[in-house]
Amino acid sequence: MSEKPLTAIEHLKAGSRGLRGTLAEEVADAATPGLSKDAEQLVKLHGFYQQKDRDLPAAERLPLLMIRGRIPGGRLTADQYLVWDGLADSHGDGTLRLTTRQAVELHGLVKGDAKAVVQALHASLQTSFGACGDVIRNLTQAPNPWLSPELAQLDGVVDRLAARFKLRGRAYAEIWLDGEKVDPATEVEPLHGPTYLPRKFKTAVTVAGENLVDLYTNDLGLAATFDGAGRLDGFHLFAGGGMGMTHGDANTFPRLADHAGWFPESVLVDVAEAVVGVHRDFGDRTNRKRARLKYVLHDRGLAWFRSEILSRTGIALEDRPLPPWRTRRVLGWTHAADGTWTLGFHTLSGRIADTPGRPLRSTLRRLVAELRPGVVLSPDQDLLLTGFSEADKAQAQEVLAAAHLDPESPSQLHDRALACVALPLCGLAITEGERALPGFLADLEKALARRDLLAEAPVFRVTGCANGCARPYAAELALVGRSVGAYSLYAGGSAEGHRLAFEVLPKVALADLSETFRNLVDAWALDRRAGEAFGDWAARLGAEGLALKLGADHA
Repeated sequence: MSEKPLTAIEHLKAGSRGLRGTLAEEVADAATPGLSKDAEQLVKLHGFYQQKDRDLPAAERLPLLMIRGRIPGGRLTADQYLVWDGLADSHGDGTLRLTTRQAVELHGLVKGDAKAVVQALHASLQTSFGACGDVIRNLTQAPNPWLSPELAQLDGVVDRLAARFKLRGRAYAEIWLDGEKVDPATEVEPLHGPTYLPRKFKTAVTVAGENLVDLYTNDLGLAATFDGAGRLDGFHLFAGGGMGMTHGDANTFPRLADHAGWFPESVLVDVAEAVVGVHRDFGDRTNRKRARLKYVLHDRGLAWFRSEILSRTGIALEDRPLPPWRTRRVLGWTHAADGTWTLGFHTLSGRIADTPGRPLRSTLRRLVAELRPGVVLSPDQDLLLTGFSEADKAQAQEVLAAAHLDPESPSQLHDRALACVALPLCGLAITEGERALPGFLADLEKALARRDLLAEAPVFRVTGCANGCARPYAAELALVGRSVGAYSLYAGGSAEGHRLAFEVLPKVALADLSETFRNLVDAWALDRRAGEAFGDWAARLGAEGLALKLGADHA
């Protein structure tokens, strides 16, 4: 272990009395609009981020809160979804935001309303505890609009792991739900440990061959396999993925997870706990920039990791081949295996709002309230309504027609395009993300249309900083905020998410992006091999080759 001192946040967690700190007193203090710096860190583990509207003059930026739900697999009942929708009006900014981890975020809360919001969620059997911070975050799961029997078996897997991974302490119940107080010294966090994890830990579950969750970008990935009768019999284990990095710091980098091997279903919990334990015990608590599991795998190697899993579980991971990956489309109407219908709504950047000409939020509210479908959030920030009968489908079509609302995306380019919130609310954002995405898509569409390539559009993503919340480093083409009004250009990832993108240009000014897109698409159109996807073409040329095509020096 390092002799370097622990970070301040490690000391804060250790002395927080089980994540209590001064939160109860500060939440009750109506005279102070925001939380102290220490409370701001602790409240993350309760599912909140403190934010300020950076569009306002500095003197007018009063603290606001964002709350994020912990929603395993992104699965909600109709009533649970309607609770979020109602809270958006009563306490939020009038919108909802779906995340890439199949959660719902409510922005624009004032501190005095936070307790009422938590209690409303709790009454609908929902929670935000453990949705943020140095814990095992929300488990993501491959959506299943087809009601595939194999994908359906993942529900039980995710529910089982979510129950095992949840925090055990009583701080959340005491502070937000007026629960009975207990002595923090008597509490035990058997998996997370007394100081929780060194950094966040992300988990995704899918079936082998279906990469609907961007499996390789997770700390822990599980790809299920099945026996000849279609019963789940085991999992391919992936470990050490993660997107975050820091510009100019070569010791930080995005990384795709390693395929560590296969194990039988009977030891699922043991293996999953062992992977978490490796992160808990070996993650760097002296440097938060290098505290993710991916750096443990990078520094110590896959062979060491496999031996560590063996020593903790007695299970030797087996070498088994993987099938080819695919990412099936989930938008529009899908006829499910049981004869019902699923309706997949495209929501650009996950934002559910009523905008001129697109009454998305009110239409969704009406469909959910009247037809009572199941609600599933996707890792691509879309929303699926499940379980429609033929009569329900016809009624839904009438509602959509009356609202002049098309649930489909405008083009293939939009289908899987992602962007983080970035400005104005994210304190880490360097430049725009969500608000700039429509303009970037319009420029890219023009470039693709010129070359008749709209039907082969690449997977495109945008983030306002290098942390990579919208998974840019696994995209075919991406922009990563570098400075005010400028982005780093990345390319070369795969549509199926199993190849890492690389930096092509370190800094492109906003004003130059339209021309850069046009030049990239022109070069792809002229230079590609028959049927070669953009990401494959970019990977073949490499960073220097692409920079030459753009007439620039690759730094």
